Amino acid sequence: MPTSTLALTAAAVALALGAGAASAKELKSIGISLGSLGNPFFVALAKGAEAEARKTNPNVKITTVGYDYDLGKQFTQIDNFIAAGVDMILLNPGDVNALEPAIRKAQAAGILVVAVDTAAKGADLTVTTNNVQAGEIACQYIVDKLGGKGDVIIQNGPQVSAVVDRVNGCKSVFAKNPGIKVLSSDQDGKGSRDGGLNVMQGHLTRYPKIDAVFAINDPQAIGTDLAAKQLNRNGIVITAVDGAPDIEAALKDPASPAIQASASQDPYAMAQLAVKLGVEAMNGKKPAETVTLMPSKLVTRDNVNEYKGWSSPR
Repeated sequence: MPTSTLALTAAAVALALGAGAASAKELKSIGISLGSLGNPFFVALAKGAEAEARKTNPNVKITTVGYDYDLGKQFTQIDNFIAAGVDMILLNPGDVNALEPAIRKAQAAGILVVAVDTAAKGADLTVTTNNVQAGEIACQYIVDKLGGKGDVIIQNGPQVSAVVDRVNGCKSVFAKNPGIKVLSSDQDGKGSRDGGLNVMQGHLTRYPKIDAVFAINDPQAIGTDLAAKQLNRNGIVITAVDGAPDIEAALKDPASPAIQASASQDPYAMAQLAVKLGVEAMNGKKPAETVTLMPSKLVTRDNVNEYKGWSSPR
């Protein structure tokens, strides 16, 4: 081969490599829309997402907003992200189906959409806790504690995918234990402490015997415990899902013996992984499965001192 041809070939290879490097997409801006920035769970999510985004690009522009469980507000936030020309939207969806048109609009504008914590139809990727498993381990704890026999409450919540999955996981465990009688499973505690308090007050008034309660999240569990204390009802086992700072404190508190376990989530790590997978997808490396499930671990009064908690960087 003539020298000139060799030089030409080398130049072509270098040019091709350069073009490949140039085509790698950088995360220059990200829009993050989360349930409520007053909730420690979403604060930890935001911190994890921001840490991973800055690891990818120290100069990335990050816009983090809370939609405060107002779907109309979340639609507006997505429109604003599209108008701002972000590269990625990280979304904690307020509804599994309703946001699909907004998500499609963002994708049509060349924006990658990643759902985090709860699913959304049409999202490019979803990263969430394995909520079915979280419900299973929280309710298996109840079965074990009651020796497979007792009257229990499943305290439901807002019908987002995460809550539906937790309740389904719990029901599947109780269904395998004929000695467990489910008194109620359809009351909505609104995902809040006040909601849990109100629902539990009604249940305590209606049912003279309640052995255990599974609450779909920690705030509802804390409200449930408060209602039991107010009505002097002792000996109730309360479990939940989240592993939030408040439940961590309750599990260490001798004055709150009813709260016994919470199937933990890791919002910081969840958001880190969501952004990491999103950046890889922007560059053509999509995972084999569009939904990534993170396993939950049960935090109890026995192991709470070894629990990392939500806020520490990973």
